[in-house]
Amino acid sequence: MWLLKYSKRLALVQLLLLQFLLLNPASAKKDKPEISSHQLDNAPANFFYFDDSNTILLHDREAGLVHRSEDAGKTWDKVDVEAGKAWDMWRHPYDNQKAYIMGKASTHWHTNDQGKTWQDFEIPRARPSLVRAPLSFHAKDSDKVLIHGEVCRIGGILDCTQTTFYTSDGFKEIGLLRRDTRGCVFAHATPEFDTGDGEKADDRIVCVTTGRTSDDRREHRLAVSDNYFEDEHEPALEGDRTVQGLLSVAVVKGYLVAAVRAPNTDELAMYVTDDASVWHRAVFPTDSRLKEDAYTILESTSYSIQVDVLAVDPPTPMGVLFTSNSNGTYFTRNIQHTNRNIHGIVDFEKVQGIQGIVLVNVVDNYEEVERSFGQEEKRLKTQISFDDGREFQDLTVDEKSLHLHSVTEMKNIGRVFSSPAPGVVMGVGNTGKYLKGYDEGDLYVSDDAGLTWTLALEEAHKYEFGDQGSILLAIYDEGPTDVIQYSLNHGKKWHKVDLPEGKIRAKALTTTPDATSMKFFLWGTKRGGSKTEHWVFSIDFEDMHEDKCKDEDFEKWAARVDKDGKSSCVMGRKQFFDRRKADADCFIREKKFEEIEPNFDTCKCTEEDFECDYNFVRSKDRKECVRDGPLPDPKGACKNGAKKYKASSGYRKIPGNGCKGGVDLEGEKERDCGDTLKPIISGEINTERTAFPAQSFSNYFYLERAGSSSDSSKAGEDETVVMRTDKSEVYISRDHGKTWDQILKSEKIKDIYPHPHFSDVCFFVTTGKKVHYTVNRGDTYGHFDAKLEPTRDSNRPALAFHADYKDWLIWTGAQDCDEDNKNCHNDALYSTDRGGTWEYLARYVRKCEFIKEEGRGDKQKLVYCERFKDEKPDGPLQLQSSDNWFAKAETHFNNIVDFATMSEFIIVATRDDSDSLKVDASVDGQTFADALFPSNFNVPIQKAYTVLDSHTHAVFMHVTVGDRQDAEYGSIIKSNSNGTSYVLSLNQVNRNKDGYVDFEKMLGLEGVALVNVVSNINEAEKGSGKKLKTMITHNDGGEWSLLKAPQKDPEGKSYDCSTGDCSLHLHGYTERRDPRATFSSPSAVGLMMAVGNVGGYLTEKSEKTSDTFITRDGGIEWQAVKKGNYMWEYGDQGSIIVIVRDTVSTDEIFYSLDEGQTWTPYKFSEKKVHVAILSTVPSDNSLNFLLWGQEEDSDSEIVTFNLDFSQVKERQEKCKLDPKNPDSDYYLWEPKHPLSDSNCLFGHIAQYLRKLPDRNCKNGQSIQHYFNKGENCECTRADFECDYNFEPANDGSCKLVSGLEPPDHSKICKEDPEKMSYFKPTGYRRVPLSTCEGGNELEKYESKEVPCRGHEKDFEEAHRGLGGFWIFMLAVVLPIGIASAVGYWVWQNWDGKFGRIRLGEQGSAFDADRPWIKYPVLAVSGIVAVVAAVPLLVGSLWRWASGLFGGGRRYTTRGSFARGRGDYAVVDEDELLGEDEDEEV
Repeated sequence: MWLLKYSKRLALVQLLLLQFLLLNPASAKKDKPEISSHQLDNAPANFFYFDDSNTILLHDREAGLVHRSEDAGKTWDKVDVEAGKAWDMWRHPYDNQKAYIMGKASTHWHTNDQGKTWQDFEIPRARPSLVRAPLSFHAKDSDKVLIHGEVCRIGGILDCTQTTFYTSDGFKEIGLLRRDTRGCVFAHATPEFDTGDGEKADDRIVCVTTGRTSDDRREHRLAVSDNYFEDEHEPALEGDRTVQGLLSVAVVKGYLVAAVRAPNTDELAMYVTDDASVWHRAVFPTDSRLKEDAYTILESTSYSIQVDVLAVDPPTPMGVLFTSNSNGTYFTRNIQHTNRNIHGIVDFEKVQGIQGIVLVNVVDNYEEVERSFGQEEKRLKTQISFDDGREFQDLTVDEKSLHLHSVTEMKNIGRVFSSPAPGVVMGVGNTGKYLKGYDEGDLYVSDDAGLTWTLALEEAHKYEFGDQGSILLAIYDEGPTDVIQYSLNHGKKWHKVDLPEGKIRAKALTTTPDATSMKFFLWGTKRGGSKTEHWVFSIDFEDMHEDKCKDEDFEKWAARVDKDGKSSCVMGRKQFFDRRKADADCFIREKKFEEIEPNFDTCKCTEEDFECDYNFVRSKDRKECVRDGPLPDPKGACKNGAKKYKASSGYRKIPGNGCKGGVDLEGEKERDCGDTLKPIISGEINTERTAFPAQSFSNYFYLERAGSSSDSSKAGEDETVVMRTDKSEVYISRDHGKTWDQILKSEKIKDIYPHPHFSDVCFFVTTGKKVHYTVNRGDTYGHFDAKLEPTRDSNRPALAFHADYKDWLIWTGAQDCDEDNKNCHNDALYSTDRGGTWEYLARYVRKCEFIKEEGRGDKQKLVYCERFKDEKPDGPLQLQSSDNWFAKAETHFNNIVDFATMSEFIIVATRDDSDSLKVDASVDGQTFADALFPSNFNVPIQKAYTVLDSHTHAVFMHVTVGDRQDAEYGSIIKSNSNGTSYVLSLNQVNRNKDGYVDFEKMLGLEGVALVNVVSNINEAEKGSGKKLKTMITHNDGGEWSLLKAPQKDPEGKSYDCSTGDCSLHLHGYTERRDPRATFSSPSAVGLMMAVGNVGGYLTEKSEKTSDTFITRDGGIEWQAVKKGNYMWEYGDQGSIIVIVRDTVSTDEIFYSLDEGQTWTPYKFSEKKVHVAILSTVPSDNSLNFLLWGQEEDSDSEIVTFNLDFSQVKERQEKCKLDPKNPDSDYYLWEPKHPLSDSNCLFGHIAQYLRKLPDRNCKNGQSIQHYFNKGENCECTRADFECDYNFEPANDGSCKLVSGLEPPDHSKICKEDPEKMSYFKPTGYRRVPLSTCEGGNELEKYESKEVPCRGHEKDFEEAHRGLGGFWIFMLAVVLPIGIASAVGYWVWQNWDGKFGRIRLGEQGSAFDADRPWIKYPVLAVSGIVAVVAAVPLLVGSLWRWASGLFGGGRRYTTRGSFARGRGDYAVVDEDELLGEDEDEEV
């Protein structure tokens, strides 16, 4: 009975419960999604889902907080990290459990459980990088992460070292990977990349690093390591050669791509590897070049790379789309006129998950846009390809063309058109002829991967995909709205749902990355009074009433179909998906977080499944593969008279292609043995003579192709030269003078201006307003009209150029000239479109220059002008600057003489109240500081400066001491690292009346320079002639000595040195007719040639008294090679040296193939020729030379002779570059100091690659000669020079100048807050280039170590426990040891034959973290100069020496001369004041 009553009660309860569930809407299945809202305090800086989850992290950067939601945004919690410290947030791309929060300083956090818990980690003394992504990931091991940081001094942002750290155990430990990096990646940065070396290369890391001696971006290189940089190597990118100028590296699917900046051009070369070991240069069609910041690597496939290359420059950029073959080396054009924006973003997107379908936007009116220079608006059309870009077609809606807004107008986050939902594609756009504005667009949808489209919703909407395409969600995107709309049948029918917080402006709509979730996340804003409110919404479809899909609700859908709707093949397979039918009334539900995997059917092979094999390329009509040059020699196949052999057909199946049967193009093909033959080599030097109807050459310039430019086919082959005669006629040669063409025949060209930063660009200035130009080395020409005629000031250039933007120009023109075309003043105008339009910059100027240079800040518009005060030409000159085209100007100085912009400094000469010159310096172009000259340097009235060089973080300056005519001389002083404090380096250095100095740095070798000093000052000032002696320094001006004389003359006879005063003396820069005839070349390391004599002093330059000499070891040992005066040039990086008579007519040259050990004569002419100039390309890497002169019996024409060594049999094979291999054609050369028994120089052993002189091969592509910096050496006296306020005594030691105080070394603590202590001055400081350790550290000798303020405790702890033994060692033994070493050095080296020796040093602390100082990469001619210097001034700056080459400019470097850059910086008061008459140009 009791049991029966219980059963009835239970049934009643169940009935009531069922009624409750049916009536309660919160518990029953729903007919619309559930929406919840949450208000944020600030706008989110970033948010993301963890893959395969509903967990979201949201970063509030303004508050420094991170929020977390586990239910797709319905509820939120703050994560447990220090409040206010979260600066950035990153998700691991391959581990859905891990994420990272980066702090502003050194403390950061990581999570291993999707943000539930966080652990902190610290990168000591470093903060996250501000210039690149702070983290790089390993795709196969998520515990391995690279951290890019910055280690900054003085807590600032300017003096920072880019440093990379690593962890291999999930941040349990963090180690230093490498300093001076510019981006690092794991080779396994994507799942698709495979090194092929298994575990051996699992930790392979590739970094872009600074150069071995400099941070100049032209020297950036690639470094690879398999053990976290315990050791590293530089991979060969171009055959067996390494390449400099690395810009960046990136892993794209299965490819590692490196971009290389070509010097003196805006082009890039691309190098590709698919195993991180063997690299290849990517080859593009010859009419397409990669430009810096102007190519975009797009989303690629596992079997090709896709790149969009800029074809039309901003402001209306357009590109060309290319696709590579399977190893990424050969690219073919897909479609032209692609739409790009100024940031390099391209309207290109693949349909996700489906092979071969691509949508692009192209510019329909490209011709009008290109002609209008940005005035014509682009008209865009959308195109789609279903075959990987081979063919494109229109999108259509009911036979109308459809155009969609794409990637350049991102309105949401994530992909624009598609998601992993198979075949469902959406976009905002319009039908018609071209794309209209976004607000004029509607929402369209396609469920067949873009083949056909239908209108989904009117007006523009943001949209998203869910439940593998079962749910489409959209929200109005042209203004505020309070509803969302969704469709459950691929967009055919839409339903509206109200948002709970009223109207919002949608900012982002997203869901899980795999589009399988039924939950969505929306962020929007609304006005809340005077404040913008930020709201996030969770939109959940999981509780809606639709059933779970059954098998019959799915269809087998062909991903790719042809025009007839039949399934088509890609990579040898047809692709199918089992996807939910559009009208199925169900949700997939249980397949949440499971992406749909495609099914494949194998296809028969067709021609499209094959690509060209190695050494083959596509024919012009793209129909077949043809051989690219001679084929490899078949082993033994063509011996014994055989005429045929079997080899590759020229085709191979694309790797990864799955086709079977059908067409087979891979089979071997019978070929002629003649196909393997190389061109017939004559073995002789070839000569081409050309005559010109003129009296003299005015000037000429090389427009040399850079060896790493993208147009590799012309690098080294197109050796363009432009030349102007005294008749103002201009000629051009594209083959180094073999053939010449006259150009601009109807114009009288006043001057030629090669662009100093872009070697393809050259301007031809007429006497009027018209200026012609070429931007492609003479392929085509254009012109513009300046508003003013060029300046009448022959000492000033009419054009100034920008270092980064080749179309930015400053024109200095003459204004208000009188009837005689005189008494003008100069106005400056600027153009940013290569003369298309001009705007006034400044009036009443003497000159204006762009200041932008490497390392000089990011103010691209910064311009300096010398302007006459109150616009009065007879008034004082002011130095003004502006970074907004002089809408607002800042006056830095009110009475200047001139200024020079140099590679590392800006030097300004001003006049003080006593009419003496004064120097100020700046390193950033914005802040100036007074230059303090040595206290023992007494020049009452400083009348002239010559700025010599600034490549070693210091300025070398010549200050005139005696200016009596024909007896000019002065002192060389050397600055500290910011150019403001100087010490004496050498007295009595020779200069001429024009301010040029006998000073020349050896190119490509650290710290070697030569000067001529006046040995008879007193007699010379009384009217006697100067007696010059040549001196050399091997430690950057710290010590100087006379040149050691060779024992034998060129004829093998001993030099007469019976007087005992016998050394080698060389004719220097002040006597040169051609400023490009430098002693050395940066590409021929260790070699110098010169003309001079052996004796007590330099004698007159003549055939009887002068000989020609060579050194092969950086100036230590010299050899006399020819009697008389010769000119010389280096070719093929020094493997060929050509010399020719200088002062007498001749018909022969001599050449050497073994660094001048032997010489071979060659007769180049049937007539005697007076050769004025011997030239070659500025890089000295050509096999061609050019003689410029006049034949003896002719006074009406001038001639050039091209000497071509490319057929010489000893230079046919390319040298093998592997110095560690005994069979290598190169060896490692170690320069040394002449007073040292070891090979230590600047505190370390430096190794340089040099070709073995006896090897019969050619260098070919430019070599990085600086190979390695070995271990640091112990310090010796040669590593030091006198400190500020100290001077050298007679015994060689450094003594305090009487009455002066020692420098304050405590400044180093302020400059480097990490310094714990400093040493009080001893009188010595290290030469900046030195990296020595231990030994005779003279800056610490007898010096007290003092703690820096704030580090007293650390100092005490570090020095605790010093026992009696160590006190004895430090107090007694060490001083005796050092004193003995110094005494031994003096005894060894001071024997009275070194001439006057002066020691000089910096006056303040040097950057100890950067001991490697930049050496000149471009040739700095013996003169003085800096690679980027512009003339500091001098009336003769624009003059050439007299003779055949009359009129023109004077230059100081091979690079500057060839490019038209005046690098010699001279300030002379008389000439600056206009007291000398200007010579005609």
